[in-house]
This record gives sequence, structure tokens and C-alpha cells, in this order.
Amino acid sequence: MSGLTLTARAVSDATTVRTQCAVVPVFSGEALQGAAKALDSAGGGSLSATLKLEDFSAKRGQSTLLPGAAKAQRILLVGCGKRGDFDRVAAREFARTVYSALNGTTAKDALVLLDDLSVHDATAEWLLETLARSLATGAYRYTETVSEPQPALTVSKVTVSSVLGKGPAQTALDAGAATASGINTARNLANLPANICTPSYLAQQARKLARGNSKLTVQVVDEKQMRELGMHSFLSVTAGTAEPARLIIMNYSGGRKSDKPYVLVGKGITFDSGGISIKPALKMDEMKFDMGGAASVLGTMTAVTEMALPLNVIGVIAAAENMPSGTATKPGDVVRSMSGKTIEILNTDAEGRLVLCDTLTYVERFKPEAVIDIATLTGACVVALGSHASGLYSNTDELADALLAAGTEAHDRAWRMPLWDDYTKQLQSNFADLGNIGSAGGGSVTAACFLSEFTKNYSWAHLDIAGTAWDAAPKWATGRPVGLLTRYLIDRAGK
Repeated sequence: MSGLTLTARAVSDATTVRTQCAVVPVFSGEALQGAAKALDSAGGGSLSATLKLEDFSAKRGQSTLLPGAAKAQRILLVGCGKRGDFDRVAAREFARTVYSALNGTTAKDALVLLDDLSVHDATAEWLLETLARSLATGAYRYTETVSEPQPALTVSKVTVSSVLGKGPAQTALDAGAATASGINTARNLANLPANICTPSYLAQQARKLARGNSKLTVQVVDEKQMRELGMHSFLSVTAGTAEPARLIIMNYSGGRKSDKPYVLVGKGITFDSGGISIKPALKMDEMKFDMGGAASVLGTMTAVTEMALPLNVIGVIAAAENMPSGTATKPGDVVRSMSGKTIEILNTDAEGRLVLCDTLTYVERFKPEAVIDIATLTGACVVALGSHASGLYSNTDELADALLAAGTEAHDRAWRMPLWDDYTKQLQSNFADLGNIGSAGGGSVTAACFLSEFTKNYSWAHLDIAGTAWDAAPKWATGRPVGLLTRYLIDRAGK
């Protein structure tokens, strides 16, 4: 989607490679080394002269563009700060600076010389993955409904030299690029307006992803089939809209037949008006982002298929619109879920859990290794964690720890929240087995406790991404938590 090609190449002498822009990392307070020293010599000392002027002191986030030397038309110096302080935080800033600096040139290709660059708390593979992901996500442009989209990144090909060597370096670059492809897919789907991105549109995108891929099959369950399955909780959400709901199942078979699948379940409310419990008008347009969980599942499946991971993954999207009308579900109505539990719908704006509970019951048939649901579920999670961390709930410590570790590695972090019986008591109803909201306080927790009632028979985690799926200013989908989910699955494939 970014239109950017990333290629690994072993470069023993930077002065022999023809490129429109050579990107050279430089540490502050140090003499030039390796590729920087060679290009400085070929350019008559232009790099060292620039450092002596002190306009560019190689601080983190700094960059400066110089005339070419040897076979490089331009030389881009990128500051890395002090070598001893070059950690993951500094490396991510380096990657962002490379992108923004390249974006300011007219170069069509670039050579990034990383042989002399190491991160003291990460591997060379991590650095390459991070660079690839940063460049490819930076190059994303939304184009579908604007007459004059932002100009695309001029650079279309980036070659990277690393101590890893060509093969391992290319593997790391490909992993970063595939993750970025998944993130960009999720961002694009979530950024689309709700009159385009409907439940049927999400089903089309799933089928498009499976086209030509023998390992990926797609099944779409319609409302008639849902009714036959007893998914009345799910159907209660879609009762007020003309847009038909869809349960979309993407089955990727990359592992052995005997391997249990990892199941991802995405909340796909393509527009959430709140239903009869209608939302305030202010910022209601942002409710097109309420399918961020579904977008992240499609994005993660995109990354998984591009990497051809050797494991079985099933992505399931619970897609529906939540609208008010004469046929809409009313507060106080009671519905029977697929599990047989009855639910009193006290608030029709707590609709995500109503589609998810039936979907979580449905996926039990896959005999999963683990199930992870992803949902823009509660405003209460935004209050608790803001936009930095997704809320993580799990009935299994091992699964929770693996997801937390993956989030840290991918810098797509989550924070574990309690899942205690004390909160479940807040869901008691006089007229049904459960109410769909709890009494005051702990709204994100009671929502997760509600879902946990339908996940007793397998290892399960819930990611509340209400605060992380999009930014309010500027209004823009983030593609989270595709990075976390993809890293988790890469780690499982490695084991």
C-alpha cells in the first residue's frame, strides 16, 4: 500500500554504490567511522567540515543534507546522539528522522548505511524491522475520498546495508514491511467513511485478501444463518439498520493440520450511533472508527499472509451497524445469546459486547490454542489509560504475559487490567442472566467481565483499544494493535 520497496544489500565500500541519496548515521562527539569516513574522504572532507561548523551536532532528531560524494548524488547525515545512549527509543527516533528527511528530498532511491549502527538494548534484526516499519507506515497516504491527496513519498526504493548480511537482513526488512502493510491496511479501512466501509464492504475486503492465496479461505455468515445459530445478541444490534450484518471468518492454514489455531476476533461496528441510547452529536462522526478491532484483524491477517507464517490463524470479524429506528432494540429488552445465556440490554450503546459475546461462543468450534478479541469497547478505558496503552484482560497469565511482551517489543503497548469476580457482580439483572452494562464505576472492567462469561472453555484475552485505535487531533486511524498482534504471532511461529 505504501509503494515502497525495501532491499537488503551487503556494502563493503559505500563509495562504490550508485544512489541518489546515501543516508549516514552519525554519533555526536565522535570522529567519523566506517561508511561515513569513506564518504567524507571521497567528498574532500565535506562531512567532517559540516560537523566542525556545529550547525549540525548529530543530536537525536537532527539531519542535514549535503552535496554528493563518489557515486552518491546526495548525502543525508542523521544524528543519533551519543553512542552510549543509542537505545530503542533513540532508534525509533532515528527511523522517523530518516523518513521525514528523505520526504524532504526529490530522491527516487536511497541507500541507508547501518553497518556501523547498533542498538545497545536490541538486536540488528529489531533495528531493521523498526526502520522498515517506520518508512512504510510513514509512506501511507489516504486517497479514497479526497480530490488532492497528500503528495506521496518521492523515494520508491530504499536499499539497506547491515552487518547482518543480505539474507538475514532481507528477512528482517520483510517482516517490518509486512507489519507495516498490515498497519496501513487497518488504518485505511478505519479511515474510510461509514457509507463506504459497511459490513458487506469488510466481507469484500476479506475475500479480496484471500484471492489467489491457497492458504487462506473466507466464509461469510449472513443474518439468516446467524438466526439459525441462535446469535440473537448479535442480531439485536443490527435490528435498527438497513445494512445487513456479517460474520466474516478468514481461515489461514500455514501450520500443520493438527496444530490448534490462534483466533483473532474483531469488533466491526462500522458506524455506532448508540442506537436508541443515542450518542451526543459532538464527535459522533468518529464512530466510523468503531470498527477499529475489525480493521486490526484484517490488517494482521494481511501481515500474516505476506510473511507466510507457519501457523494456523483464524481472523473473525463481527460486522454490523448500530442505528436507531422503529425496529431497533430498546433499553430493557431481553435477548438470548448463542450460549443460551439471556441478556438484559440496559443500554443499546453498549453494543460491541453484544456482537462479541455471540462471536466468542461461535469460535469455540475451532478448538483454539488461544482467542484474542480486539475492540473499541469502552470510553472508560480511555479515561483509565489514555491513548498510550491498550487495556488488556485475560483469563490466562501465560497469554497475558506473551501479549504484554509482544506489545513492548513492537512498541504497541498494552497494560493488564483486573478481571475479578467482584466486578462481575455489577452485571447482575433481575430479568436476565446478565445485564449488558454494570453499575457505576469500572466500565472497561465490567465490559471485559461480561465477555469473560462467554470464554470459559479456552484461553482468552481482550484488548480494549478505544483509546489507541485512532487519534482525535488530527482525526486519523493509528492501525493499532496490528504491531502487537503481528509480533505475538511471529513469536508463536518461532516457537
